[in-house]
Amino acid sequence: MNESLVDQFDCDASQITHLLNHTLNNTDDGELFIENSESESLLFDDGKLKSGSFDTRQGFGLRSVCGESAGYAHSGEFSEAAFKRAASAVTAVSSGHSGTYAEAPRKTNVKLYGSENPLLEPNFESKVILLSEIDAYARGLDPTVRQVSVSLAASHQVVEIIRADGEVAKDIRPLVRLNVSIVVGKGDRQETGSHGIGGRHSFDKVIAETDWKNCVGEALRQAKVNLTAIPAPAGTFDVVLGAGWPGVMLHEAVGHGLEGDFNRKGTSAFAGLLGEQVAAKGVTVVDDGTISERRGSLTIDDEGTPTQCTTLIEDGKLVGYMQDRQNARLMGMADTGNGRRQSYAHIPMPRMTNTYMLGGDHELDEIIASVKDGIYAVSFGGGQVDITSGKYVFGCTEAYRIENGKIGAPVKGAMMIGNGPADMKRVRMLGNDMALDTGIGMCGKQGQSVPVGVGQPTTRIDGITIGGTEA
Repeated sequence: MNESLVDQFDCDASQITHLLNHTLNNTDDGELFIENSESESLLFDDGKLKSGSFDTRQGFGLRSVCGESAGYAHSGEFSEAAFKRAASAVTAVSSGHSGTYAEAPRKTNVKLYGSENPLLEPNFESKVILLSEIDAYARGLDPTVRQVSVSLAASHQVVEIIRADGEVAKDIRPLVRLNVSIVVGKGDRQETGSHGIGGRHSFDKVIAETDWKNCVGEALRQAKVNLTAIPAPAGTFDVVLGAGWPGVMLHEAVGHGLEGDFNRKGTSAFAGLLGEQVAAKGVTVVDDGTISERRGSLTIDDEGTPTQCTTLIEDGKLVGYMQDRQNARLMGMADTGNGRRQSYAHIPMPRMTNTYMLGGDHELDEIIASVKDGIYAVSFGGGQVDITSGKYVFGCTEAYRIENGKIGAPVKGAMMIGNGPADMKRVRMLGNDMALDTGIGMCGKQGQSVPVGVGQPTTRIDGITIGGTEA
């Protein structure tokens, strides 16, 4: 990646560097973030190509950080005039401030993914043919199939981060995803199943025949399970969470509460608890942005800091938070490479990458056998979380009764209701089957969405409230 994005400005790069240095004089931190990106999505629904979109995005964001304040301005116009307007806006926070510009992030030669542009291969026509083939295959698998929806999405983002001290960081980020949703029916009853795969790589790893057929098969399996599901019970139960995607509950109910900004401001349920026992013994939670080609991974974050594996909870004790540069400095802690932004038009903030719980030493069968009357939650859909209190509500998209240590009938409409910090203390057993999700996660925070990864082993948590339809 030899070309510089700063060359897109209508003036010499040295002039932009000079203006940047002048703008950030006497500040604590800040940078010029430049982005070029393109994205494409295709949806094959109801037996035809329902929608297709292609989007290009380019622009810059200029940030000035002074104490707890940050000035931010952005523009899609690469001109000296636009830069000067942005500079005038962000210097409002530095008026009268006398700071020492922070040292640049450490450098890295590690590359966690390739630089290929997944939008280029296969071409548009080939993608449409593939979607049609997947649709036909899914419809032919089972006579109960009534509807099939298949989508392909890809993006290619190029970023350059320039600091007032002359340090420059660059990254090229591919991202792909395949999703399949299937509706099955019997009489008047219809149920849905879905499955998706993706990551930071080319399309080859999601559109190989074995991969997409497995994706279709999993969506159909889930749909048929739900077609036979009985109403979920209501009450308090011991719950076994499946490995992999159910880690989305950990992400929402616990992960957000471990982001630096919430803890610095005292609005997290975990604020002020460093060193305290916040989960059961044996529970270790990490955020790891360094896993090769994973959806939530980044070679560098959006401030130019290399990502890392950060231990958040170790053997039940709170030992760390996820930090961007500003919150780390204000809290007297180390930056962990978690400064992320949706695009050049957004200011960075502490965000998760791949957040997961480490495995234990129990077999799945052993965990199930330990539960007399409970729920086995294999997959989740949407949910809501209150960061301050830790309270959450999550809907199960695939769940089963556990009766006398055996998996029983599938249940429909199960809602898990609880408190993340409190429930972490009720973890009783951890499986030896820790798995990450299949590459489909998105995370929203303060109006910004970024791709993330989640994961966990099979996990037994006692005393969870289940909202169902059967008393």
